[in-house]
Amino acid sequence: MITNGFTYFACLLTLAAVLIGLEKKTKSKFFKYVPPVVLLYLLCMVLCTLNVWDLAATKPAYGALKNNILYAMIFLMLLKCDLRKIAKLGPRMLGGFFTASVSIGLGFVVTYAIFHTQLGSEAWKALAALCGSWMGGSGNMMAIQAALDIGEADMAYALVIDSIDYSIWVMFLLWVINFAPKFNKWTKSNTQALDEVCARLEKEQEETKEPISFASLLILLGAALLVSAIGQNVGAVIQGSIGLLDKATWTVLFITVLGLAAALTPFGKIAGSGELANIFLYSIIGLLASRASLLELQDAPMWILSGFVILAIHGIIMLIFAKLFKLDLFTSCVASLANIGGTASAPILAGAYSPALVPVGILMALIGYVIGTGGGLIVARLMSMFA
Repeated sequence: MITNGFTYFACLLTLAAVLIGLEKKTKSKFFKYVPPVVLLYLLCMVLCTLNVWDLAATKPAYGALKNNILYAMIFLMLLKCDLRKIAKLGPRMLGGFFTASVSIGLGFVVTYAIFHTQLGSEAWKALAALCGSWMGGSGNMMAIQAALDIGEADMAYALVIDSIDYSIWVMFLLWVINFAPKFNKWTKSNTQALDEVCARLEKEQEETKEPISFASLLILLGAALLVSAIGQNVGAVIQGSIGLLDKATWTVLFITVLGLAAALTPFGKIAGSGELANIFLYSIIGLLASRASLLELQDAPMWILSGFVILAIHGIIMLIFAKLFKLDLFTSCVASLANIGGTASAPILAGAYSPALVPVGILMALIGYVIGTGGGLIVARLMSMFA
């Protein structure tokens, strides 16, 4: 049994590295449907269940690392969210994205209102974290987890839904690609504007591409850790002065604003922020999963069913919106997956339509990082009324 905190964290990071290495080396389609980040969570839960590490002895290392890394990751992820470029997607695609966001939020509220007695009075917190992920990404989920102080056991339920329901939704959206011509004819959509936006964004992406260097990584690492430290101090000061929200929420909001502002400056163009943010993300996922035992997932079937109900409500609303506003299948599906899957899967779906559409998928997914945390917290407040 591992009792040393450093050894414990080193094992988690090594496991993440092995999974990423297997994905890159084997190029197996398995990883498209079960991403390494999901496997990392499940394997860490298995190891926790088997008591590979002592939870009490490694708790100080967990407490010292989780939030500090989390806030640094949020800042890095937002550096690519240049609001000027996102605005170029046009009103139809942005409308599709925000419709997907609203429909997902509505799906969570309605589903919890139906199943709250079976899920438990505190389940709204874990569902809010999942909502943040399905509006944005895993980073938003972790931010809400910190803001609402959600226990690792409850987070495990959210991750179960995120892995099983999400994987099936991705497979479904990839399957409906074959029906694009019929769908577009049914909605009477025009794809000319989409083609023009795609070409412009692809050209801009190639012109601004820079190589990752030692200097860029060190600058980003230092800045992210400094922002994490300052953000936590600012959050404590604001909470003490204003109240209303807790320290974690104010910290997340402050760092979000700082990240969005930095994205509009030359600092946001420094290469390597995405790669460094992913290292932090896998570290946090490993840490969270390392405190959750599989023995605590006895009610998982009801949570999985709730996830499918949320997706059904979301899908129906998107279908109605597409018909009313004549949206094409690409816009509808990528808007959905840009929310639910984020940058990990939206580009894959976009590329399945056409490689030229990958930049559109990436930019739509980046919007989620901006709204995911706030959206999830709003949905949390609404769901708490049924608790």
